[in-house]
Amino acid sequence: MNIAIRKILCPLDFSENSEHALLYARALAQANGAELLLLHVVELPLSYLAPDAVLPADILERQREACVQNLTTITAAVRQDLPHTDWLLEEGNPFPRIIEVARQHAVDLIVMGTHGRTGLAHALVGSVAEKVVRKAPCPVLTVKHPEHEFVMP
Repeated sequence: MNIAIRKILCPLDFSENSEHALLYARALAQANGAELLLLHVVELPLSYLAPDAVLPADILERQREACVQNLTTITAAVRQDLPHTDWLLEEGNPFPRIIEVARQHAVDLIVMGTHGRTGLAHALVGSVAEKVVRKAPCPVLTVKHPEHEFVMP
């Protein structure tokens, strides 16, 4: 069996966890001569989705502009070593959007950070990484940030 990794998707939420996962995605892309696709999903506020909600008209646009700026900066830095790097900005619920992008772009591997959601929120919703692992059309490498590890008492 020949396993070829030609395209890697790295979802970013601009946290330390996702920055750490990007280190792995870059190394794997470089080692395999793979394309690297960076993705950020802008979560729409619940009030934005409600028809009667009132939000400042430019709040979502400002959020998009900040994300584009972050993605452009990160991509420029990554392209110094990996010229076949691109980015996408999507809107909606991160979990299904990540899965959809992976399918649309025939991704061979998803590399993403884990998120330490615990307690009631985790019980009710679960983490994005956990859902992606379950439903992804390809293997998923989840990367823990070493400074956020659980320490045994």
